[in-house]
Amino acid sequence: MVFLMAKYGALDDVLVALADPTRRAVIRSLGAGPASVSQLAKSFPITLPSFMKHVHMLESSGLIETRKSGRVRTCTLNRDRLLLLDNWLDEQRALWEQRTDRLERLVTDHQENR
Repeated sequence: MVFLMAKYGALDDVLVALADPTRRAVIRSLGAGPASVSQLAKSFPITLPSFMKHVHMLESSGLIETRKSGRVRTCTLNRDRLLLLDNWLDEQRALWEQRTDRLERLVTDHQENR
């Protein structure tokens, strides 16, 4: 159980960060390339301090990295962190495909034995 908690702890952070539509929109925007916090914030009807809370959440989850140059803070998407989610989804897909394949075999075998 401890192994699973360690394995999925980082995934939990990513999922919590992506649970908010504002943060998902920021990730979507950063998919096109790095952007300053002020450029990103323009798209949202919230105050800059509120927006910064979203930036900090994304940064603490590892989904984005920020660097400051003078008065400009630039955000960059950490695509490797999204691989955690992609890998987990692949595992889930494989698990459910196995289950539906077993169900299909069960139904097919039952129909053939009638």
